[in-house]
Amino acid sequence: MKAMQVVIITGLSGSGKSTALRALEDIGFFCVDNLPVVLLPKFIQIQSSASKKISKVAIVMDLREKSFLEKYPTIFKALKEKGYTIEILFLDANDEALLRRFSETRRLHPLAVRGSVLEGIHSERVKLATLKGMADHIADTSSYNVHQLKDAIQRIYLGADGGRRLMVVVTSFGYRYGVPVDADVVFDVRFLSNPYFVRELKALDGHNPKVREYVLASEDSRAFVVKLFDLMAFLVPRYEKEGKTRLNVALGCTGGKHRSVVMANELAGHFNDKGYPTHINHRDIMKS
Repeated sequence: MKAMQVVIITGLSGSGKSTALRALEDIGFFCVDNLPVVLLPKFIQIQSSASKKISKVAIVMDLREKSFLEKYPTIFKALKEKGYTIEILFLDANDEALLRRFSETRRLHPLAVRGSVLEGIHSERVKLATLKGMADHIADTSSYNVHQLKDAIQRIYLGADGGRRLMVVVTSFGYRYGVPVDADVVFDVRFLSNPYFVRELKALDGHNPKVREYVLASEDSRAFVVKLFDLMAFLVPRYEKEGKTRLNVALGCTGGKHRSVVMANELAGHFNDKGYPTHINHRDIMKS
């Protein structure tokens, strides 16, 4: 499968290559850190086989491998001549930012074993100058925090709008069984009229059209749905901007069978209509 996209993440030590790799993994790339360059042709051949369903690969390669600088020009050229798409993403940063990062992490620079970190940075710049000149994309990460860098990298490979990458998980639950521990946002819908106290609805659950009609009939319910959708429209783009890839929204009622199920279904349907990948889980529907 020669159409497979291969992104080589490289650049200066401390520039954020590991963060960039995680950013691409979150948008569907198969990722490998520090693969020896001599193994790249065989790796691509294996991943391109008909039995594989991998279309995007990201690999970090840098000076940690002693033979990288010597061998990458020949290997990259040969792969491109065979029809593979090889992109180079080069991460850079100014001396001040790199010095600060090495100071904060207390890690050794790979070229500063006997000298200063600054000397190692300068030496690495010289050694990587040719590779930087070959790069398809260059990202200066000097002023980025982790979330900003992740967003910048994803924008390169998802387009200018950053793509639609947030997975929304909607969970209904009963407060008598506890709040879901992984919930990011929790809504208490126990203020709504409770079908449990309606004889013909008590044995049914929130999937039943009669229960749904009863729960959504009140003015409070209709107002809540409008405000809930409006709040999600405000929050979700901001979560995406911060690099969040999964949002867990939980809605709870007393037993997790009626009101929370109805509202969770409404919210999940809303996200589906907006094109978000959505998963719904009715945690306690069978317990009440």
